[in-house]
Amino acid sequence: MLPPPITAPDPRPTLDDPARTWLAEATARIASDPGAIRRLFPAARRRCGRTRLDAHWTVDEAVRAVLLTALPLRGRALADEVAGLYRHGDPAEQRAVLGALPLLDLGDLALPLVREALRGNDNSLIEAALGPYATEHLPDGEFRQAVLKCVFCEVPLGRVHGLTARADHELARMLADFAHERLAAGRDVPDDIRPVVRAFPGVIGEEVQHAFMEES
Repeated sequence: MLPPPITAPDPRPTLDDPARTWLAEATARIASDPGAIRRLFPAARRRCGRTRLDAHWTVDEAVRAVLLTALPLRGRALADEVAGLYRHGDPAEQRAVLGALPLLDLGDLALPLVREALRGNDNSLIEAALGPYATEHLPDGEFRQAVLKCVFCEVPLGRVHGLTARADHELARMLADFAHERLAAGRDVPDDIRPVVRAFPGVIGEEVQHAFMEES
């Protein structure tokens, strides 16, 4: 069973009066004129700040999530608007889009954005891409490759939402092969791959398994 999605915190209690007024006016404007989000979305940080709200969200990211959920669009029209914001945005705006995907009724239509982020080399975008939306919608093979990319890029696997639920024998085998190569080269094995490998006994040979377990 997949863990519950990470929901965006409500940024409004942390905003001062001018920022709260701006957000209320911005969401009302977007609800009546969806295209207005193209100029309001980039302004969120300047208008509302970027204080960290929790481990997953900053104020500007949460404000942008509110703006996205105000869009009165559905299906392909919503997906196209969201994709435009992502592709024309800076990294902070792109992280906000990726983080807000579970809040939008997009089905599989936003997978191209997740794939685009995973093809890149910005670790913050890779991490943001592997949130609840990717956990629910990425096909098994692509999810495994994304986890392996995290290992190579040193993105902590603890940041991959739902990894325990999505992990399978094939992913454990891939990570065990990676561990084998690291051990053969006299290099350390990242601690965070161990729980996945241990959950599927027999994916590595006895000799390597012994060395692997001894390092823990």
